[in-house]
Parts: sequence; structure tokens; C-alpha cells
Amino acid sequence: MDPASERVGELLNAVRGIANRRLQQWVGNAFEHVDDALFDLAEKAENNAAQMHYFDGMREVRKRRPAVERNFLGAISRHLGELTHPAQQQSVPTPATPGTVELSLVADNELEESLAITSMISKNESRLSRDLFSVNQRLSVICGGHKIDDTSNPVAPAILSQAFRLALQELSADMRVKLIIYKLFDRYLLSSLEELYQEINTELARAGVLPQLRHEIVRGSGAKAAATASSNAQAAGAAAETAEEAGEIPSDLLQTLHALFSARRGSTGATVVGSGGMPAMPSGPLPSANELLGALSVLQSQIASAGPLPYAQPNDAIELSREVMQLKGQLLSQIGALRGERPSHVATIDEDTIDLVGMLFEFILEDRNLPAEMQVLLARLQIPYLKAAILDRKMFAHRQHPARRLLDGLAEQAKSWSEESDRDRRLHDKVKTIVEQLLHDFDDDMGIFERLLADLQQFQDVNKRRSELAEQRVAESTRGREKLEQARRRAAREILDRIGEHKLPPLVHGVLARAWANHLVLTLLRQGEASPEYRSALHFVDDLIVSTRPAQDPESRQRLRQMIPSIERALRMGLTNVAFQEHDIDRLLSQLHAYYRQQLGETAETGETVIVDEDTAMLAIPDSIQPVIDRDAELDEHVDDDAVVVPPDSPEWQQVQALQPGTWLEFSHVEEAMTRAKLSWISPMSGRYLFVNRRGLKVADYSPQELAALLIDGHARVLAANALFDRALSAIVGRLSQTDSPPAPATDTE
Repeated sequence: MDPASERVGELLNAVRGIANRRLQQWVGNAFEHVDDALFDLAEKAENNAAQMHYFDGMREVRKRRPAVERNFLGAISRHLGELTHPAQQQSVPTPATPGTVELSLVADNELEESLAITSMISKNESRLSRDLFSVNQRLSVICGGHKIDDTSNPVAPAILSQAFRLALQELSADMRVKLIIYKLFDRYLLSSLEELYQEINTELARAGVLPQLRHEIVRGSGAKAAATASSNAQAAGAAAETAEEAGEIPSDLLQTLHALFSARRGSTGATVVGSGGMPAMPSGPLPSANELLGALSVLQSQIASAGPLPYAQPNDAIELSREVMQLKGQLLSQIGALRGERPSHVATIDEDTIDLVGMLFEFILEDRNLPAEMQVLLARLQIPYLKAAILDRKMFAHRQHPARRLLDGLAEQAKSWSEESDRDRRLHDKVKTIVEQLLHDFDDDMGIFERLLADLQQFQDVNKRRSELAEQRVAESTRGREKLEQARRRAAREILDRIGEHKLPPLVHGVLARAWANHLVLTLLRQGEASPEYRSALHFVDDLIVSTRPAQDPESRQRLRQMIPSIERALRMGLTNVAFQEHDIDRLLSQLHAYYRQQLGETAETGETVIVDEDTAMLAIPDSIQPVIDRDAELDEHVDDDAVVVPPDSPEWQQVQALQPGTWLEFSHVEEAMTRAKLSWISPMSGRYLFVNRRGLKVADYSPQELAALLIDGHARVLAANALFDRALSAIVGRLSQTDSPPAPATDTE
């Protein structure tokens, strides 16, 4: 072996041994505290369901802990071993920058987890930058000059956090439990990394690797410096506010968003914009929060004084989109009018807030989950929500914030709106009234959001009760029709299967196909197929068919004579069950009796002529099994020849199979008005999907194949089920973390 290669192997093994020993101890410490943390939270849980989440999490962690620790330590050891092989190292999934860790493709339900990871990485990279820089430089030397940095060093916060995230996939625990584990991972492992770096640096320096290296930090791009500085500035205050909140990483969301905004600006200072949109030197004091609120109040009063909002039109969204993007410039101009000199810039945190609220309302105007008319109404709330965000910086970080819950509630109601389902404009006017109240009445009293939220909740509750009653009636009616149709088909098949190739006399065939078929249907619906009554009714069909066979010898005539009383008795009972009149029953039994006398040869002796054809008495209930059989045949022919067959492995078929009652869809059939409908019920008998509008009235019902075909053709679209704020924040984080896209527009100029 080459002595140089052998020397590199020894040094890397030394680093690997130090890392393994330290990390094993620290990750063990983190898991040792999981039980206590989850038990404390379970004791404080607001309800039994939440308490069970934590107890289930405790059991899951105890069971999976060895596998998680083994996978985590194994991954880091493997990455360290691959350091000398750059081609292999490229395959390691590592983030590009601390502000963009796996956020571009983040799913809604993983947003909190990704933000937790991002927050931990940003905070610890900034804190450990001096020692980490030295480790990077020394590892680069022993790896033959191959550059090692924060994103490729296996013991840097980025790869450690990502490796732990992958290892934690072993757990099937609730996300609240995982966030607690991340918090403890940060506290007991990432917070101790300084000791690991110092030991590695000491060991490598003693071995002659850059022994004179000074702790100087080579700064990367402006974007990375901005992200680091911004996250640093936010961490201290925000962490203190939220450190005790169960299941949350301190300041994860705000810290990440501020870091991403700073990275897009490319510097840690405030945006300064002069004439023509070019950077200008700062002039005058920064606008205070009170100045910003005062200017916003003036702009808000201008909108409120224009009178009631007109009925929203879909094309209003284009004009409103321009207004959303121009608000920052209008705000600075208004501050200038109030103080006599237009400021050229605002404080970084205020600019981040202005940009964040602007992007939120840009998202609302682009969100296809909302009807265009409702997008226009909700977009009018930009100024009140910017004021709320300046007054209370926690609005974006807390799901239970009243302002956030109000906007989510309005959007949820708006999602179900369509012109057809709101002909009395009750929902549209309620949303419009709440928007106008915020525009007219909101100054600095944040309690208005609680009051309007309670008002909206009361409106929802009244309409929900009304719609649920209508929805229940629709479902019961549909269920009843399906059960009736299913019973008719079952009765028809039972009778036809028993008749088989027998050529029955018209009288007997009519009894079975009409009167007795209805008796079978009612017995199925009332008593069920396992009941003695249903079995007895089927036994009658067999007996009646047997009784039509020729009685040509004394033995067969004797059997027929013994059967006749029970047949007539059962027939009388069955006809009574299906509401035959007594005189009609007597007439039919008289005809049947005459038929049996003919079968027994008794009419031949007297010369009596017997009419054994169908009689009007037998037709008192006109339903027959033949239309049921005809419909079955037509349905089979239609399915075989005309229907679009959607393969089971298609995304649309999988989407249909995953639909749950309560999911909203938008339907846009050709030459029909767009409508929105909720999946109310999936028939356990036919598998058909029943859809109702927001008033609980039936819109349509489709088979799974029909619904999948509508999705393929673009005539149906599933609407998002998660809250507006969550969708918006996920989209904003994804947009900001796309480093190759142009930054959001800077402050507008006059």
C-alpha cells in the first residue's frame, strides 16, 4: 500500500473513531430524555386523543430507538469513509445552503419537519463557524485537496441533521413526537459539537495537518452570509418566546423565512431603493413601527371610504394583483407624506414582514382552490393583515393565532362557494361583511380577529347543521334506492335461475315475475337474505315450479294434491304482504285452483273449460322482473362497449381510490357552469361516489371509473384539504429557496 494512502486512512480512522464515540454518547443522551419529555407532555395534554399520541410515541421510540441510532451512526461513519472518493460523495443527499434544505419540493405535511431541520442547521453552523472552518480545511488537506465545506463535511450540522432525519424514518410516530425528538437532538447533540470539532482539530494538528492554521472564516456568497446573519439575529429573541411550546422547534418558521429573505437580498442590511429602482444610500431615520402602522391606517381608510365593496368579479383579480405588488411603494410614499420626507428604506425585519404578507396575498390571488370571486374578496385584506403582522410578529409562527384562524376559516368557507349553491348570496355576503368590518374597524385592537372568528364560527355552525340534515336525507334516499335496486336484481336472478329452461304456463310465470318478485324484494329489505322468511319465500318458488310438472300417474297426482294447500296458503300470505286486495287474492287463487284441477285431470271428467291465462287481478302490482333484467343487460352492454376504462395503475384511478368523504372537488363539464361539490358518501353496495354542494343538496353521483375519467379529461379537480396559511407558507418557502429564480421585486418607487 502507498504510504501516503495508508497515512490518510489512519487519519480518517482517527477522525471516525472520535466522531463515533462522541456522537454515540450524545445521541444516546438525546433519546434518554425522550421518555421524560413525552410523559410530561402527556400529563399536560388537552384531551385524551393528544395524550394517547404521546404515549404511543413513547412506545414507538422505545421499540425503534436501537435501529434509529444504528442507522444514524452507520450513515455518518460511511460518509466519513467516502470522503476520499469525491464521485461517491456526490450521491450523498445534502442541502445546497442552510436556507434551502430540501424545501423546494417539501410536502405540506412535512413543512414543520423541514423547517425544524433548517432552523437547527442555520443556528448551529453560524455558532460553530470558527471551529468547523478549521475541521473543513484539515479534512480537505488529508483528502488530497478535495474541497470539504459545511455541506459535504459528514460531521457538520447539515449532514448530521439530514442523516438523523433519514434514520428517524424508522419511526411511525406522530409529527408532534418527531419534533420533540428533533428538539432534543439539537439540545444534546448539535449543541455539543464544539467539543467534537476541538478534539478533531487537536488530533489532526498533532498529526501535522495544518498545525499553524488560524481560525479565520472564509465567507461564501452574499446569500449565505445573509442567511447566517439573519438567522443569527432572529434566534435569540424568538427562541425565548417559543422554547417551551410543545412539539415546536424555537422560532423555526420565522427564523427560516427571515434567513431566506435575507439570502435573496444578498446582504444583511435593509433594502435601499432610489429613483429608477437602483440602490441608493440610506437617507433619514428608519420608519418606526408606529409610522408604518399610521401609514397603513391612512391607506386602509382610503379603501374603506370608497364605500361598500362591489360584488366581486373574476377579472378583478388582475387589477388586485398589481395593487398587492405595489403596496410597499405606496407605504413608503405615505410615510413620506406624513413626515415630509420619503424614506428610501425600511428595517430588515419590517421589510421581511411586508414581503411575506405580500407573497401571502399573491398566493391567494393565484390559489386555484379558491373561486375567483372569493380570491378577489380575500385579497382586500392585505393591509389589515400587514398591520396585524407588524403588531404581532407571532402571527405567521402560530397556527392558533386568531388572525391566522380567521383567514383559514374564510378560505375554507370560500372553497365550497359556487354561484349555483349560493343563489341567495348568503355565504358571499358573510365573507364580504367580515372583510368590510376589518377594513373599517381594525386599528390596533387585535381582539377584532377573535370576535370576527366567533361570528364566522356561528355562521358555519348554523349552515353546517342545515346542510348536514339535507346531506343526510340525500344519502338515505340514495342508499334506499340502491338497496331497492339491489334487492330487485337479486330477486329477479333468484327466480330466473330457478325457472331455467322450464316452460311455465302464463299464469304461473306471471305470479312469479310480478307478485312474488315483489314479495321477495320486500322480504329481502325487511328481514334480510339470511332470514327464515326469505328462505321460505325461495322455497315457494321451487314448489310452484315443481307443481307445474305433468301429473300423469297416481303417485305424482297424490304429491300435487299434498302440495296445493301449502302453495295456496303461502301465496295468500305473500300477496297480502305486497298489498293485494282480498278480492284480487281470491280471484287469483281461484284461477290457480282451476289450473291445478286441470293438472289433476278433474276437469276432463266434468267437461269444464278452464281459463288459465293472466288475469287483471294478478296485474294489480305492475312491477315485473323483466325490466330489471333488461336494465342489467343494457348496463352490461354499455360498460363493455362505451365506457372509458381507466387502468388501475393510473394516477387518476389511485387518486379516486384515495378519496375520503369530506373532500371537495371542482367540476367543470362542457357547456355547464363550474360547480364545487363535496364527496358525501361512497356506496358500500355499488361503489358509487355521491357528491353534494355546500347546502347538502345532491350534485351528482359517479362510479369510480366515471370519476377517474373526469379527472383525466380535466372536467374534475380535487381541491386541497389543508389550511390556506399552510399551503401559502409551503409555497413561499419553496419559492424563496429556489436560488436560481429572480428575487422578489424590491421596494417600489414613484
